[in-house]
Amino acid sequence: MGKNADMIQSGWEAVGRGDWDALLADYVDDMIFVMPGQNDVHEGKESFRSALENLGAALPPGFEITAMRHVEDDDDVVSLVSWKCEKVPEGSHCAVLFHINGDRIVEERWFIDTEQWRAAF
Repeated sequence: MGKNADMIQSGWEAVGRGDWDALLADYVDDMIFVMPGQNDVHEGKESFRSALENLGAALPPGFEITAMRHVEDDDDVVSLVSWKCEKVPEGSHCAVLFHINGDRIVEERWFIDTEQWRAAF
C-alpha cells in the first residue's frame, strides 16, 4: 500500500477501536463527510465526531466488516468494503471514497446500495 492507503487503513483500525481522536487527527478541520444516500452531509470535524459517536444507530444490527481492500490513485483512496449484518447474512459490498489534500483527508463519501441498506435495519 502507499502512504495514503496506509493512513486510511489506520483510520479504519481506529474506528474498530472506537478511537475517534486518532481517527480525526487525519482530517482537516473543515472536512466533509457524506453518508450513504448522498443526502446526509456533515461539514467539519465536530459534526463528523457527532456522527461517529452515534455510529451504532447508523449501522444495521449485527453489522460486521468481513473484508476490505484499498485502491489508491494520487489524492484519492477508495476502500472496497465487504460487510454483512443480521438481515443481510449473505453479505454485500460498498465503496468509501477518501479525497486527500497533502497529508489530510478533506472528504469522505460512502457509496452503498441504499435500498439494501434501509432493508438491513
